[in-house]
Amino acid sequence: MSVFTQEPAFSDILKKAASGQSLSSMEAENAFNIIMEGGAEPVPLAAFLTALHMRGETPDELEGAVRAVRAHMTVLPAAPSESIDVCGTGGDGLGTLNVSTAVAFVLAGLGVPVAKHGNRALSSQSGATDVLEKLGILPIEDLQKQANSLQSNALAFLAAPLHHPAMRHAGPVRKALGFRTIFNLLGPLCNPAQVKRQLVGVFDQSWCEPVSQTLGRLGAECAWAVHGETDEGGSDELTLAGSATVVAWEYGKTLHFTVSPEMAGFPVSPISSIRGGDAEHNSHKLRALLEGEKGSYRDTVLLNAAAALHVAGRGNILETGKICPNSLKKNVALAARSLDDGHALRALQNASMSPTLYTASKNTGLS
Repeated sequence: MSVFTQEPAFSDILKKAASGQSLSSMEAENAFNIIMEGGAEPVPLAAFLTALHMRGETPDELEGAVRAVRAHMTVLPAAPSESIDVCGTGGDGLGTLNVSTAVAFVLAGLGVPVAKHGNRALSSQSGATDVLEKLGILPIEDLQKQANSLQSNALAFLAAPLHHPAMRHAGPVRKALGFRTIFNLLGPLCNPAQVKRQLVGVFDQSWCEPVSQTLGRLGAECAWAVHGETDEGGSDELTLAGSATVVAWEYGKTLHFTVSPEMAGFPVSPISSIRGGDAEHNSHKLRALLEGEKGSYRDTVLLNAAAALHVAGRGNILETGKICPNSLKKNVALAARSLDDGHALRALQNASMSPTLYTASKNTGLS
């Protein structure tokens, strides 16, 4: 039995979108339910995604799409209520080292439960799953083993294809279109552990508020949507290359502010200082970071980890709705201890040296 009502039909929704009209949240939810069920043929689906892209997707459309994708995802059981995700949309084209994956180890080393949602490389040379495999951490298929890992090691890596099998219906069309669609935003907003706390990086500043608002309306307690400016363009994470815009949903209130590397005591550095490569290269750099290597990569990870600690409720860095530099520096120091005392490295070892925690991944058709 279908989990949705097919009225109005997909063709009717497509006509409305193609005419330049915005969809209501309910219409968008219905459309994406149809897509998730495999009920949209490739040509109408391509036309629909293109129409939304050309006109510009609305917050209501994003919310409806998120509701549909969440309804079809495989949910992780019994995740700790204080779990957090640190994830970006990708698509910034900067080719940096894997920052949010490194942040996950730093947070887990401090006992913050991280349900890290990720995928293989789509717009970069090396996605989270690619790097983790090089580090000996394969995607976990068994939901209970994932939950056990999150409970016992404060860390679970949730490979997107294993939790979003219905996304395969859109995969070939997305690949054929070759440009960003609303699907680029959906992954970070559909965490299988149903986390209430998220640090989400977005590829375009205009999406900071819609992403933050959508997470808030769907039950988030604390969610930051961030977009950084660098010497080479926008970034979907905090960097040392410039200030970042943040739109935060904090316990029912929306806040707007900026974060700069100088606030955390770091010098400005070009984005090229954390340029990445393929999965082999990035995994070596990540391991070196956890083993104590200093430099711009470490400082970038510490900056993002400091913000994530606030989102996790482990160290407030806001004062009257703005960043308090002294508090931010305290969080940086706390994150640094996770690296310097070997806790972050131990989180990696716990994940990579427990063969019972994972099995080989399957090809689900998700690109």
